[in-house]
Amino acid sequence: MAPPARYCVPGERLCSTEEASAGSGTYARHGSIFASLAGCLQRCAEDGGLPVVSVVRDAEAQLLPGVGAVVTCKVCSINSRFAKVNILYVGATPLKSTFRGTIRREDIRATEKDKVEVYKSFRPGDIVLAKVISLGDAQSNYLLSTAENELGVVVARSEAGVQMVPISWCEMQCPQTHTKDFRKVARVQPQFLQT
Repeated sequence: MAPPARYCVPGERLCSTEEASAGSGTYARHGSIFASLAGCLQRCAEDGGLPVVSVVRDAEAQLLPGVGAVVTCKVCSINSRFAKVNILYVGATPLKSTFRGTIRREDIRATEKDKVEVYKSFRPGDIVLAKVISLGDAQSNYLLSTAENELGVVVARSEAGVQMVPISWCEMQCPQTHTKDFRKVARVQPQFLQT
């Protein structure tokens, strides 16, 4: 069984220059080898010489949501001012880790912004298509908008646990109990449908 991979961060001391020689992603200073990249430590044996220590990054870089990108997210919580979501996809590409987003009340619809009520637009557990309007930082989330016809709730479940069917731009209906719930329904475009 292979030993577990060791991950390192830039500036971390890896070993002495007497034990190995510096390879890619590393540098030697004051008799020690340090990581210059964040990644996985690799030690390769050289013919008759010292082994070469290198740091290798993950082959696939993490995709980040950018301004203007259409993202698929799941609603986590709502209140009277905004909905908190976890971003799961950027376009059709799944993210390795989720990012947090916020859909403010004024960014839900393009018209009649003052009449919008968050609980009549989203519920926790809904899957929503939204557009990134502002990047987040360390303290805040990505700001998202559903103020286009093509954006809004695409998948919702009723209280009975059944997937609801859209019946208008602002309502979805449970096919089992026939109860109607308010939602900001997306008019899903063919490029976002997967068969």
